[in-house]
Amino acid sequence: MLGVGPSGPLGGSEGTSTTVADPEGPLPPGRSTIGITEREAWAVLVSVSGLGPVGFGALLRRFGTGLAILERSIRPGGASELVAGGVTEGRELFGSPVAAAIAAVAQDPEPVLRRITAAGVSILTLDDAAYPSRLRAIEMPPHVLFVSGDEAALSADHAVAVVGTRRPTAHGRMTAARIGAAIARTGAAVVSGLAVGIDGAAQAAVTHEHGITVAVLGSGHGRLYPRSHANLARSILDHGGAVVSELVPDAVPTASTFPRRNRLISGLSDATIVVEAGERSGALITAGWALEQGRACFIVPGPLGEPRSAGCLLWLRDYAEEVRIVAGIPELIEDLGLLESGWSVPGGRPSLEAELIELGGTARSVAIELVRGRGTLDELVQATGHPVATALGALTLLELRALATSAYGRYRPAGCLAAADPPEPSAA
Repeated sequence: MLGVGPSGPLGGSEGTSTTVADPEGPLPPGRSTIGITEREAWAVLVSVSGLGPVGFGALLRRFGTGLAILERSIRPGGASELVAGGVTEGRELFGSPVAAAIAAVAQDPEPVLRRITAAGVSILTLDDAAYPSRLRAIEMPPHVLFVSGDEAALSADHAVAVVGTRRPTAHGRMTAARIGAAIARTGAAVVSGLAVGIDGAAQAAVTHEHGITVAVLGSGHGRLYPRSHANLARSILDHGGAVVSELVPDAVPTASTFPRRNRLISGLSDATIVVEAGERSGALITAGWALEQGRACFIVPGPLGEPRSAGCLLWLRDYAEEVRIVAGIPELIEDLGLLESGWSVPGGRPSLEAELIELGGTARSVAIELVRGRGTLDELVQATGHPVATALGALTLLELRALATSAYGRYRPAGCLAAADPPEPSAA
């Protein structure tokens, strides 16, 4: 277990600098109270190597606040009290070296806080009202999040994780981009891990659509990994997204930090989509977390014999009752419930709005006018306000999707577009 339970730690409140009342009286001469806020105290504590979330949670339950933990650590005999406070069900969660490290950082917390400030990140604790409710609801919410960008991106009305292998096929990369862009066009946020491959393809597509995406790091912000995605991280911030980590800014990525990162990806999302994954892919760890957290999980199938889809196919076979297949992007958008009011078509197919979401607003506006009976290029240009070249491009896309056809200079709806009822005027 990596956390302390769904209710989080007890006590602790952010605010101005605080002196913790102590029944044992004032500190010995030469000692001073910890002149930092409760929020900063939590950030300082999570910086201590060897103090994991379970140990931190035990100390919070024992001493009440982060400041109280720090204050107690610098008292005579404080190290022993901390070690005793970290005992849970007869198991010692950390030893005297960790307690000594807590005392050392309590004596001088400023270097840790300066590194946090230098990284340009904000501190968000489990006690803060702005802490994302989806993440708070999981069994192991991190006590502290370090966030660059807009904290509100972590609490978007709808959020979907898109993950997969770091070594995708060209088709997998394109599929991830198409899924990311389609989700962004609905106004939902896309959550992923900023990794090369599927993650990066999905998140780059979202920024191209000027959508919101959240990148969850397996390192600290000051050790951004991979470095090759530094520009993508900046683009995410430029478009109103966020880059978040539960690790202090100078934390390096390790084999153990990525599974922890994966539980945040699923925990910040309503659903997780796996595009391509080998049998031992970390993306399947994210899928596993999603199911454990009670979130939806979607799997993109792949060709038989393709190692980068082997994990996806195994999951579709072994967890047929728990996961859903991605049968197409319109179907996925519909299954995710991202469209508040569908533009219906008969036959149980995805709504036409879902069919058109992947093509973007331009093709959708042209399709609407086709259904309304406007069939010449001049009529479509006048009705939509698009330039001639733009309208022609949209018509070409509709024809490629078998949603429009032309004859003798006139265009008309085809396929499910021909069966659709004209939308209300407000849909334009």
